[in-house]
Amino acid sequence: MDKNEIKKSIESGKTVLGIELGSTRIKAVLIGEDHAPIASGSFEWENQYEHGVWTYSLDNVWKGLQESYQNLSKEVSEKYGVTLKTVGAMGFSAMMHGYLAFDKNGNLLVPFRTWRNTMTGQAAEKLTDLFQFNIPQRWSIAHLYQAILNKEAHIKDISHQTTLAGYVHWKLTGQKVLGVGEASGMFPIDSTINDYDKKMLGQFNEQLKAENITWTLQDILPKVLVAGESAGTLTEEGAKLLDPSGGLKAGIPLCPPEGDAGTGMVATNSVAERTGNVSAGTSVFAMIVLEKALSKLYPEIDMVTTPTGKPVAMVHANNCTSDLNAWVGLFHEFTNALGVEISQSKLFEMLYKSALAGDADGGGLLAYNYLSGESITDLTEGRPLFIRTPESRFTLPNFMRTHLFSSVGTLKIGMDILSQENVKLDQLLGHGGFFKTEGVGQKIMAAAMNTSVSVMETAGEGGAWGMALLAAYVLNKTGNETLEDYLNKKVFANEKSSTIAPDKKDVDGFNTFMERYKAGLGIERAAVEG
Repeated sequence: MDKNEIKKSIESGKTVLGIELGSTRIKAVLIGEDHAPIASGSFEWENQYEHGVWTYSLDNVWKGLQESYQNLSKEVSEKYGVTLKTVGAMGFSAMMHGYLAFDKNGNLLVPFRTWRNTMTGQAAEKLTDLFQFNIPQRWSIAHLYQAILNKEAHIKDISHQTTLAGYVHWKLTGQKVLGVGEASGMFPIDSTINDYDKKMLGQFNEQLKAENITWTLQDILPKVLVAGESAGTLTEEGAKLLDPSGGLKAGIPLCPPEGDAGTGMVATNSVAERTGNVSAGTSVFAMIVLEKALSKLYPEIDMVTTPTGKPVAMVHANNCTSDLNAWVGLFHEFTNALGVEISQSKLFEMLYKSALAGDADGGGLLAYNYLSGESITDLTEGRPLFIRTPESRFTLPNFMRTHLFSSVGTLKIGMDILSQENVKLDQLLGHGGFFKTEGVGQKIMAAAMNTSVSVMETAGEGGAWGMALLAAYVLNKTGNETLEDYLNKKVFANEKSSTIAPDKKDVDGFNTFMERYKAGLGIERAAVEG
């Protein structure tokens, strides 16, 4: 679309807005009628570790949303000479899971507990045993049950429990709903009815009775919706919350709020069976859309759904690039001390590319990128470690290669289980900061997964763009058009992507590294205990 066409789209309210609250950035993306991004705005933020809990303040949620929207509006005004007053549809997504509990007056009962917390081990274990279905520590139901087991005083006052995306949507529309993909990270979903599993609801409610709790799960959980369904409209109060200047009009339709896993699937066109995507940034997770259920329960594999309710095997590791980023930050301090001017992004590119010149296995070096605990490797806390023996080949390329390998090491342990289950993959699409330096993260991931990895030209748009596509689907779908058809025919028909196949030398080198990685986990445990 040319500039004049875009300007007309904005003025006639035919654009679509998607906003995602990620773990380090809140991003807003406005797309045109051709689904291409036309403006964006963002806000950087970080979680806080307070009283043993990873959290974000709700005041910061609204500050970030308002600044992101304000920055996007400013870009619209500067690029197209028009004021943004309305859009055709909008949608909100956020990092999944966690715990947000409210009383009947809408007051937050305890500070937001994010997905990053690993304090629900007892509850996760008991519920996994009760349901015979894997309940990870970060899931909302694990947080709720742990609070019940801990006899926390606020439990009796809960009127509504939701996720971050659900909270934002509720405050903007008054609707207590969730998209099915996001809901599947709160409580197990039955994909035959696209709703919470009835048998498991009953089993949990029996636990509530035993604790003399008067409410049931159905009383407090959000209603489940699938992609394409209407999820309310922006209220007057909601419009002022998002845009305190008063420029944004109420009445805009919203799509169901989704989680970052769901928007990642949409943004990479990975919602059909035998497709998968891997999102690698602060955390790393792979989402594989299954043809059939797995043969048994695996504590390392989460079963969630696509935004349309199809079963998805999710392998999730809490830690990915945070430790690697910290090392690059240290190198940046060094270059500054030398008086060498180099941008952080250029330094990242240079260091990432150096990894390609390293020994295939990383030269005998070892690293653990654990800033926080990891359930896959059964660690409740993290201690970032770099380890070498006197014989290790301690060079910069090997150092960087080892840290890139470490970023996906835990993911590999989980993905190996899917290989044993004979899960078939036609394509694996990568997105997130790990893939930003052209070819490097892709080559490392292809070696780790031993499968071809593709990165689309639009991969950098991320979850906010994926959320905008879900909102566009609500606005533009025709008749019984499925989300898969909508994405294939109207969004990705002419999409360009680059694909890297696994190199045998890299695969063998990564496998050697993984033997070292698994054998050395005792060192990480000792660091936590010590």
